[in-house]
Amino acid sequence: MKLTAFTDYSLRVLIYLAAQPGRRATISEIAASFAVSEHHLTKVVHFLGKEGWLANVRGKGGGLALAKPPEAINIGDVVQRTEGGALVECFGEGGGACRITGLCRLQGILGEAVAAFHAVLQRYTLADLVRNREALATVFLAGRIGAAHAEREAA
Repeated sequence: MKLTAFTDYSLRVLIYLAAQPGRRATISEIAASFAVSEHHLTKVVHFLGKEGWLANVRGKGGGLALAKPPEAINIGDVVQRTEGGALVECFGEGGGACRITGLCRLQGILGEAVAAFHAVLQRYTLADLVRNREALATVFLAGRIGAAHAEREAA
């Protein structure tokens, strides 16, 4: 099973913010830290805000912060909400266009596997992902310093 980039980026944003409690971050800062597109992160951040996981504050002193404590953000919930789509065509509404839908045993087996995958993720929160908070924050800080240095060099 492969997670979508949307889910990957959602988890990265949450980890970034949870690793540095008490401070707000910007989309550009997070994008630079992970070397990903700001455009994609904008969509991710909007979604995470709508779901109640992020507080998006506009204006001076604004930025992104967790809307809930890391212990209250369940990784299984995040993955289920961000993935949304069906693993295979027959999982979709109406069973898709597969000629053996209704006869195929693969659907049941894959359904069981997906349920087991989600059951494992339900056992973890964002707090579990940032137990090494200090090490993560150090990496993120180094990325911010490196980006600032590169900007000065380019100017």
